[in-house]
Amino acid sequence: MNFKNKAPRVTLITKRASGLEEVTLTFKGEQQTVLLFFPLVFTAVCTEEFCSITQDLDAYHNLDAAVYGISVDSPFAQEAWAKQNKITIPFLSDFNKKVSRAYGVLYQDLLGLKGVAKRAAFVVNKEGIITYRWVSEKPTRLPPFKKIQAALKNGSKTAKATVRRKSSRSGSQTVKKKAVSS
Repeated sequence: MNFKNKAPRVTLITKRASGLEEVTLTFKGEQQTVLLFFPLVFTAVCTEEFCSITQDLDAYHNLDAAVYGISVDSPFAQEAWAKQNKITIPFLSDFNKKVSRAYGVLYQDLLGLKGVAKRAAFVVNKEGIITYRWVSEKPTRLPPFKKIQAALKNGSKTAKATVRRKSSRSGSQTVKKKAVSS
């Protein structure tokens, strides 16, 4: 996915106390969006990255941005890791690797593991355009958080993902949640 391209609409799974839910990010709306792809939960560098972001989350909210972490881990592993480390950023599971592949951030092989997300950051503006892109070939390299925040400052006229969730409990009504049965 190149800089200045339209961000594709994505649907991923998250784990909440109420169960699994599909989350669709359409990238049109009131806020900018930061997508932080990362290799694997329960690793030192990923823990450092998301604990740091959690501590600085107000700065992102003050820049009118929603922040999402995306990995190929199961939503159950993401939830357990977030709870253990008191990470409050919403995590989205790309277990089937479709979104990581669409954004061009999938390792063919990382330490013998096939199809793990690269550490990457994307800023999407309110019009759904990718205004900042950073991808690392080194899984131990943290994103340049100051540059991400600068991109958000420059694009204050830019994106939040409009989050739409559909509920299987509500039949044909469109509501904000869609429970996923396990």
